[in-house]
Amino acid sequence: MLTPAAIIVPTRGRPHYLDRALASIAPQAAALGAELIVVDDGPEISTRTVAEAHGASYISEGAGDGLNAARNRGIGASDAELLIFTDDDVEVHAGWLLALLEGAAEQPEQVGVFSGPIHARIEDHRFRACGREGWPITTTELGPSDADCVYAWGSNMMIRRSAFGAVGLFDPLLPVGGDEQEWEERWRVSGGRIRYLAAAAVDHVRCGDDSRLSSLCDAARGRGRVARRFDEARGTAPSIWGELRVFAGCLWHGPRRLCSMGPVTAAHSWGRIEAAISRKPLSGAPVISGVNDFMSGSGGQVSGRRAKLLALADRGIDLRETLSRRALRRDAAAAPRRGVLVLTIASDHGTSLLAEQRAELERSHHSVELRVAAAAGAGKFENLNALIEAADRREYDWVVVLDDDADLPRGFLDSFLFAAEAAGLQIAQPAHRLHSHAAWPITRRRRGVRSRRTTFVEIGPVTAFAPAAAAALIPFPKLRTGWGLDAHWAAIAAQRGWPIGIVDATPVGHTLRPVAADYPREDAIAEAQEFLRGRPYLRSDEIRTVGIQR
Repeated sequence: MLTPAAIIVPTRGRPHYLDRALASIAPQAAALGAELIVVDDGPEISTRTVAEAHGASYISEGAGDGLNAARNRGIGASDAELLIFTDDDVEVHAGWLLALLEGAAEQPEQVGVFSGPIHARIEDHRFRACGREGWPITTTELGPSDADCVYAWGSNMMIRRSAFGAVGLFDPLLPVGGDEQEWEERWRVSGGRIRYLAAAAVDHVRCGDDSRLSSLCDAARGRGRVARRFDEARGTAPSIWGELRVFAGCLWHGPRRLCSMGPVTAAHSWGRIEAAISRKPLSGAPVISGVNDFMSGSGGQVSGRRAKLLALADRGIDLRETLSRRALRRDAAAAPRRGVLVLTIASDHGTSLLAEQRAELERSHHSVELRVAAAAGAGKFENLNALIEAADRREYDWVVVLDDDADLPRGFLDSFLFAAEAAGLQIAQPAHRLHSHAAWPITRRRRGVRSRRTTFVEIGPVTAFAPAAAAALIPFPKLRTGWGLDAHWAAIAAQRGWPIGIVDATPVGHTLRPVAADYPREDAIAEAQEFLRGRPYLRSDEIRTVGIQR
């Protein structure tokens, strides 16, 4: 009799792939009585719809913690003795599940992990591989016969529950890349074996825009960065000169062999080089769900000749958009009057635009209450909460958090809120001017755009909350700087289906003080890492624009 099994499919934001995967998996699961569990690390309503359409159980609790945490949640959701893991971008071959279950029945308990062939399939765009450098996605090709092997990759991997009892669950703090590898090394050290089953085959698929060479290179570059960090943590990373030699060889491979894997391997190698030279590993602070993946990777500071050129570009855009800006202000002036609570903290570093901000806010036709607190040694969000305690937020249609170094354009508040409401945004921020200090590139203004729906809105220098978001997110957590809080907000917005975004038509200047000018950067990072531990958050590589209003 075959041992009861559960098939666990972690996924994040790829319902079109998931639908194809489940279409191949679900019939085999039904025929052999296996559970089918989708663990959504997003989550998204469309993912749940796809999962339920194929009869799968759907789990979204704890979303945002990463791949290994999602796998662990899947393990906890089933009592099955055999736990089968696959990715959302596979299509399983006929007989895949039966081969895995029969393999487990035939092998002793010491063989706790099983895998099978993983074939690459690139659709919709031409990809020529010479065969010397493999494929741009994970594959396993160990021949037509069953045999012991070193690793089982997560797109086609079955593990006995007793193996988890022996060496523990997957490490949820590891990034993608090295995730299952670290667990399997623990298993082998304990004396366990891993078995390759030739009949348990899957196709690993890339299609649509994901199969373009540029997309495959972008993905390889990201994997290269993570792989380098994983090697550094294990003490096996080569020198930078070694990385450069590999990069040079990859660059030559493409034209020499007329092989598409040349640019893909070069991108992977370049990602490793970037990770080696971009920043030193943090000392003393744990890494949460990846290598500081709540951070932009850039200070965003603009200075010198570049700042002057970008300021000229800003003036040029202002001139071209004069008529559209006037039309927006005219429409905004006719909009219903709103109650607006504006909260700001007066810096104790002497540079401030608070007087100018107050004058600009007083021009608004809305009912605006400006509440100001002195920094007085406390952190930004500690002071904001103190201001909030003294206000009755039920009286306000919008709550706006304003840094005192944001240069507001004329007619700012009316136009900003009108555009945000027209786009249906629950959390909104004005775009940065091109010459602003802005850590996130997505927040800089886009020419000819009124507003954008995005997956992310930052914590400053201006952030506005509509009623539903304000009720859920305010008062703020007890944080000083608030780094990482915006990544958490983004995850909550995705869970609740809130539109969030950026208003490009009302760009603000942020040039007085660079990011982290008022506090130690290291303290802000450490606070964010502690705050995000165990909470869902949006990773930096998931930040994107999802809709534009012109």
